[in-house]
Amino acid sequence: MKRQRVRWLLLVVAVLLAGGFTGPVNRAHADDTGGPVAYKDLSDHNPIMTQRFGADPYAMVYDGRVYVYMTHDVIERDQDGKISQNTYSTINSINCLSSDDMVNWTDHGWIQAGWSIDNGIGGITEWARNSWAPAVTYKKIDGKDRFFLYFANSGNGIGVLTADHPVGPYTDPLGEALVTRATPNCADVVWLFDPAVLVDDDGKAYLYFGGGVPEDQAEMPNTGRVVELGDDMISLAGTPVVVEAPWFFEAAFVNKIGGTYYYSYCTNWAPRPVDKDVPEKAVIAYMTSDNPMGPWEYQGTFFRNPGVFFGSYGNNHHSFVKFNGQWFFFYHTQLLQDLMGISGGYRSTHVEEMSITADGAIQRVSGSFAGVKQIKAFNPYQKNEAETMAWNAGITTKPTKKRSTIYGEVNMVVTDMTTGSFTGLAGVDFGETGPKSFTAKVASLSAGNTITIHIGGPEGEAIGKVEVPKTGSLEEFVEVTVDVEKVKGRHDLFFVFTGEAFAFDAWSFKQ
Repeated sequence: MKRQRVRWLLLVVAVLLAGGFTGPVNRAHADDTGGPVAYKDLSDHNPIMTQRFGADPYAMVYDGRVYVYMTHDVIERDQDGKISQNTYSTINSINCLSSDDMVNWTDHGWIQAGWSIDNGIGGITEWARNSWAPAVTYKKIDGKDRFFLYFANSGNGIGVLTADHPVGPYTDPLGEALVTRATPNCADVVWLFDPAVLVDDDGKAYLYFGGGVPEDQAEMPNTGRVVELGDDMISLAGTPVVVEAPWFFEAAFVNKIGGTYYYSYCTNWAPRPVDKDVPEKAVIAYMTSDNPMGPWEYQGTFFRNPGVFFGSYGNNHHSFVKFNGQWFFFYHTQLLQDLMGISGGYRSTHVEEMSITADGAIQRVSGSFAGVKQIKAFNPYQKNEAETMAWNAGITTKPTKKRSTIYGEVNMVVTDMTTGSFTGLAGVDFGETGPKSFTAKVASLSAGNTITIHIGGPEGEAIGKVEVPKTGSLEEFVEVTVDVEKVKGRHDLFFVFTGEAFAFDAWSFKQ
């Protein structure tokens, strides 16, 4: 397949140019038949989402799931309609995905944090034009878990949103930014952006932010900041202090492992001789401390620029969490745009396994197409969202007014499919007896649309077929149940679509 050839070419070019290539590697990626395109092979799990771009990944573990929040990169076009450079100026929403097995990701859509004067999109806030680099955490307040989403309004301040559920709906509790250039000790920070947040074991919380390099200060920019948050998580309990991070640029992330605090960040692009104490350009370095406010001791680097692995160099943003006893490292690349045959700095999120030694050293992480292994089988007999997937081709996801039976008020559907479009799930365990029937929740503007159920691949064995009835509206859903062929054991599962103008909301098998 052409996809496999492109994947191989990108890998070869990345290896050959790892020594210092600074431009994008762009290869056309098209389906030879002219049909819907899948931008990752069935052997791969990176990027974790291909139906949209998503950058600056920030991961949070909550209630048996990993939630990943991302800057929602959107395609920009020039006056002739051609794709242009990603200036970040049109980004005003935040993507959210979640998974309990690390390969099948539920698309929770986007959180419309900012507003757009250009297209009339209203946001949760009335003051923020942009929403970059989210950071999310939760804290029990008045006996209830509350979620706090911090984001950057361009490079000029940090805002905060709150919710009762990880996916929202979110509200603006302040009606203004939490951190601005009027905040003490912040006026000279080049970029007031890239928040990170830590809730310590004692309940105290800390906000980290900042970036940029003042003239002639590349070795020690002193543009990172840390400040203790108030008990309510939406106020400051002190004055921000400088984080002294060698060759600092942006993208700070903070974690606590045992009794040690880890401050990791992206290094800057200034030229310098590299040695054990001087990191490469735009790599992830880290420091440690026994206090969340510092001082910090530099330890080294553990992740090179994504261009080393995939061929397109750019900014480097990350987070890492421990889930199910394993550490996972999230980062972004420009791989998806390269596979799409476009350029402009549009980014997508990947995940890799990472290791931390008994003495606390972070081991080097490498970028890959394959990504991580599935950590648990997928259950087909529970109610599942149609927008949960490991692979897809030729679909989009959109919000619906109908509530999710799983996630409540925030709900998405799979739509805009055409004949040959599909979604796929990895490692679905049908058990020893197998299913008897399948139920799909669907809506359609016309009759004649179908969903064919396959195992092994989108062209694998068909075990059932759903005739999607006309409901007259993409908001008018019905449940359709059909008999299916007996299938036992663990398989990859695919829903292959024919037709158009219909929506797929949820599904389940029954034994």
